[in-house]
Amino acid sequence: MRRVVVLGRGGAGKSVLARRLGGLTGLPVVELDRYFWGEGLERMSPGRWAVVQAGLAREDRWIMDGDLGPYDVPEVRLRRADTVVVLDFPFWLCAWRAGLRGWERADFWRWVWGYRRRSLVALMAVVAREAGGARVVVLRGKGGVRRFLGEVGAGSEPGGQ
Repeated sequence: MRRVVVLGRGGAGKSVLARRLGGLTGLPVVELDRYFWGEGLERMSPGRWAVVQAGLAREDRWIMDGDLGPYDVPEVRLRRADTVVVLDFPFWLCAWRAGLRGWERADFWRWVWGYRRRSLVALMAVVAREAGGARVVVLRGKGGVRRFLGEVGAGSEPGGQ
């Protein structure tokens, strides 16, 4: 595991998982939100975002944490990934966590609400197409996250699905 992409709806815990995974593996964590969002939550154009990601993905070792929903261009980082972790947690949990973080825009809530019906299906198709050689791990709850991190910490190959 040298290049890891962490995906999932807002509030799923992508950043927390990425930091814990980084602590276990020694891989540097790249929080994509810090690069994508400008002043006043202005979003980057898709072309510019692809260029920025290409620069970040050129490194040999990283964990890229972020799913920018309808504004994302995940193909760039997925092509370089050897591991893709998808957090597929229930809406209520993600909404609760996101609400605790603070105020979010309406487009964020539309994305969180429709994630499983709209975004996840399309995202998994992109993962299959662009990261075909990568190990894909779908985690659907806290127990799955604990097992995954335990396997990584023990030095064994984490299982998928």
